[in-house]
Amino acid sequence: MNGGRVIEAQYSQDDVAASQFDHPYWNRAQPIEIAHRWSGEEAPASQRAKARIIWSEESLVVRFVGTQTEPLIISSDPQLDKKTIGLWHRDVCEIFLAPDPEQPHCYFEFEAAPTGEWVDLAINLRPSGRETDFEFHSGMTAAAIVGEGRTIIAMRIPWSDRIPKPQHGDKWRGNLFRCVGNGDERYLAWRPTHTPEPNFHVPAAFGWIIFV
Repeated sequence: MNGGRVIEAQYSQDDVAASQFDHPYWNRAQPIEIAHRWSGEEAPASQRAKARIIWSEESLVVRFVGTQTEPLIISSDPQLDKKTIGLWHRDVCEIFLAPDPEQPHCYFEFEAAPTGEWVDLAINLRPSGRETDFEFHSGMTAAAIVGEGRTIIAMRIPWSDRIPKPQHGDKWRGNLFRCVGNGDERYLAWRPTHTPEPNFHVPAAFGWIIFV
């Protein structure tokens, strides 16, 4: 595993909430640059984001800090009390997690928008097609803040029977994404998927997340 495929998720003694954007543990976490489009083409600085992942005895938390120089594409009537199906059609940050590295085709998709809207899905990618469990309930929470020239989005995902708490040194598969703006140029990935058309659902492109 080389450095371009590995994220170190930093252990936190505190159970950090999604809304704790400035918690000191974020400074200890590895910054992950989301700097390329899904195709592998380098994205302009105006679209890029940096993500960091921390974990505790209770949860995994991921925070995205993205440059925001263009108009937001968001809902005029956001719903925050339940998941928003179709959230991926607007500005959003995403993390895909496959807790079992031997089965990267079975993974979970988590998204959050600058409005604080969110969606969680369980995916099984079979040769016959993608099976999506829209009724999956992770108990995730999300928070976001839009400031001058940047957007901060965070998600907290609690451990559960479906997403069990890892041990120090465990390795999961996963990927990080940002959708911002319009057209095919809006699809950014930490690990580009290199598909002919924009597509994030490519487990073969997943990198590694190591829980340190």
